[in-house]
Amino acid sequence: MADDSQGNQGRRGHRQLDRGVIGSYAAVGDSFTEGVGDPGPGGDFVGWADRLAVLLADRRDEHTFRYANLAVRGRLLDQIVAEQVPRAVELAPDLVTFCAGGNDILRPGGDPDAVAERFEAAVADLAGAVGTVLVCTGFDTRGVPVLRHLRGKIATYTAHVRAIADRHGCPVLDLWSLRCVQDRRAWSSDRLHLSPEGHTRVALRAAQVLGLDVPADPDQPWPPQDPRLPSEVRRDNIQWAREYLVPWIGRRLRGESSGDHVEPKRPDLLPLP
Repeated sequence: MADDSQGNQGRRGHRQLDRGVIGSYAAVGDSFTEGVGDPGPGGDFVGWADRLAVLLADRRDEHTFRYANLAVRGRLLDQIVAEQVPRAVELAPDLVTFCAGGNDILRPGGDPDAVAERFEAAVADLAGAVGTVLVCTGFDTRGVPVLRHLRGKIATYTAHVRAIADRHGCPVLDLWSLRCVQDRRAWSSDRLHLSPEGHTRVALRAAQVLGLDVPADPDQPWPPQDPRLPSEVRRDNIQWAREYLVPWIGRRLRGESSGDHVEPKRPDLLPLP
């Protein structure tokens, strides 16, 4: 019989956090974690990770809680592992959220099995150096134009992430099962990044996963909307393709990234403003 000691160790370690012990938090990832789609003052983005930090700080003395956000838009997994993971290990916070690999999966030829192997190696490095590592699955893209054709690859990667979390005792922010983000209002105009309300709901779900009481249900129903005519939907899809999809594809063909020359917005563990 195969030795399952590693898996058992991970399952034993996977437990709900004591909300009072999270005194420091570092966010690692790409545009999703940087907060693109959720504009804030001064040209920076806010995003779910910043909003989660506020929820965590509310449970402690706000002057002693410290937060770093190392995420940069457009980063591939190997870039995140090279640039952000060592810094997170150096900071050694109580909590790290590690959301990466999505940009790799979206690229032509992206192999979810190979990406998952590299993701697991990074999780192992983080888990040995910080308090807790929360990992994120992919979103279900069944209702997203173009990206719905990649749903199978995203689902495969999501299954890997869940298995990796089980082996290493990591809590999981399961975005695939979060029903509220299937609503168009959860997404910004580019349909690739969450809207402010979408980021808020993800932050609430992340807080729930960490065992916090939250002020609202992240999956509460959206307000009713008037139905849209098919002609309106087609017109919006054409406008979206011209304004966002074509430039996005062009950057990838040229090997460019929206994150070129962008630095992390909070590279150090500091109290919230």
